[in-house]
Amino acid sequence: MLTMIVRRTLLVVPNIFLLTLMLFASVTVILGSPAAMMLGEEASPAAIDELNARYGFDRPVLVQYADWMWRAVQGDFGRSYTTQQPVAEALLARVPVTLQLALASIAVAVFVAATVNSIPMGRRSIGALSSALSILGITVPNFMLGISFIFLFSVQLRWLPSTGWTPVSEGLIAHLRHLVMPVATLTAFYIGSFSLVYRAEYRDVMRRLFIKVARAKGLSVTRVSFGHALPNSILPVITYAGVSTGQLAGGAVVTETVFSIPGVGRLFVESISARDFPIMLAVGMLIIVAVMITNLIADLLYTVVNPQVRLD
Repeated sequence: MLTMIVRRTLLVVPNIFLLTLMLFASVTVILGSPAAMMLGEEASPAAIDELNARYGFDRPVLVQYADWMWRAVQGDFGRSYTTQQPVAEALLARVPVTLQLALASIAVAVFVAATVNSIPMGRRSIGALSSALSILGITVPNFMLGISFIFLFSVQLRWLPSTGWTPVSEGLIAHLRHLVMPVATLTAFYIGSFSLVYRAEYRDVMRRLFIKVARAKGLSVTRVSFGHALPNSILPVITYAGVSTGQLAGGAVVTETVFSIPGVGRLFVESISARDFPIMLAVGMLIIVAVMITNLIADLLYTVVNPQVRLD
């Protein structure tokens, strides 16, 4: 087990370097001169050259990347061009908010998708309802669903606050009330996608011999479904959830914008509007690292959920 963890971790490192190099090149080269974008179309060539020299944009891309990466692995992502605040401080203030939103959404989505689609009683009617809700959750855009929730639960029923964020330190009830609608908005999509993945695997598992043996031993349908079929059907969902958690940890841009949540996604939108390259690069690197780490964790969870699975 330890050897597998070390090997998988070592494979993650070169992938991070390759992807961050592509990220850095896309921001500093493909998108155009950072100095020109920061100063605007009316900037003079002399002003652009002066800003390039000040921030080192005139150096070769690999030299810029090596310098940025060396400082990044030490926790120094530079300073924001707009606020002059250290980028690391800005991220540390935003990451816990987005991380909580992402983990809560993924946990609820996995639980609901696996539980609802494992219920044996009336599976035909439940399956039809689950399929309809899955398609609805996947097809309805996040911003439309979020606005609909705000209109229904905030404007009409006045049950929940429409926007904003309250830390747990300022009250658990107030914190949960601000968390309900954003989590529901993100969960709708992932419940749908997780359900489709889970049902496909569940049908295949229910045809296998060990399920027939369990039924022949006299085990109830519910026990077979939840005790035997579910652990073997949920493995693809765990992989999908790992990737999704990493993506959400990098920033649920639309949801955080709709609900005015001070997370990483909203910070990313603000940095694009302000052409704040250090923050754009830091958030991009955060997304890459989060996806890689959550993929690794998902692989390791395979052996926890189903001990018969052994990764090579």
